[in-house]
Amino acid sequence: MTDEEIPTALAGQVTSKDPAIGLQAIVALRRLMEELERLHVDSARDQEWTWQRIANELQVSRQSVHEKHAPRRKATGKEK
Repeated sequence: MTDEEIPTALAGQVTSKDPAIGLQAIVALRRLMEELERLHVDSARDQEWTWQRIANELQVSRQSVHEKHAPRRKATGKEK
């Protein structure tokens, strides 16, 4: 299965009548969403977006997005 096929496959599994399959799909989708958020937050910060602008786009508070992503970026030397 290619990376492009994974979201479609997971979306199909979410509607499974088997709760184990559906719940496993939900976990996988959460992980995918977290990775996508990380990638796009990094891209935005690399393009000098403010934390407030990122928060507005994610429809969360500036504080929540900063607390979630700034420590990781600092640890990798991407953030002061």
